[in-house]
Amino acid sequence: MKILAFDTSTEYCTAALLIDGAVQVREVHAGQTHSQLLLPMCQDLLAEAGFALNQLDGIAFGAGPGSFTGLRIACAVAQGLALGADVPVYGVSSLLALAEASAAPRVIACLDARMGEVYHAVYERVAGDWHEVSAPLLSAPEQVPPVPGSGWCGSGSGFRVYAAVMQARYEAALSQLRADLYPHAREIAVLAAPRFAAGEGMVAELAAPLYVRDKVALKTCER
Repeated sequence: MKILAFDTSTEYCTAALLIDGAVQVREVHAGQTHSQLLLPMCQDLLAEAGFALNQLDGIAFGAGPGSFTGLRIACAVAQGLALGADVPVYGVSSLLALAEASAAPRVIACLDARMGEVYHAVYERVAGDWHEVSAPLLSAPEQVPPVPGSGWCGSGSGFRVYAAVMQARYEAALSQLRADLYPHAREIAVLAAPRFAAGEGMVAELAAPLYVRDKVALKTCER
């Protein structure tokens, strides 16, 4: 299994090449320069491994939620590369990537969404696979949904930016904090591998970012 993966949903620009379980990575604190950095990083990984795009089994990208501009860049690059090489694509949730990175069995994934809000989802690993306890959503930190029981890991920048609020909200449920984690292409590649193996990759034209903020705006307009 050979998968090229990348994520530009936060201020970090990351790329990874998974080859039969081994992963090579590139990462840069990019700020606003993802569009300049991403393609060279991908080309560097492929050149180092001696592979061409059309030898890949798939291209995975961080679908979001996250920075609107970053999500558009990742999706557009995935589509462009996949179209040219005729390989399938697969979008992986940035919040699920946080859960995978934590190495914990129960994870509250939370990213700073700016404007006093967070992107939030809750996952639990069941029989080796992730079960979605709470779907990705946009929320004020003090209104994030509760979680059942205890033994949860708080993962992502939401637990750093809104530390006091989040810890108070989940005080009894948390057993550890990993506020240092951010969505990374390494975990996106690992999560996408079984999906490609199961034939769940899609044609490039169907790839799309996950805009949680747009969904909230739509619901507000419908009321």
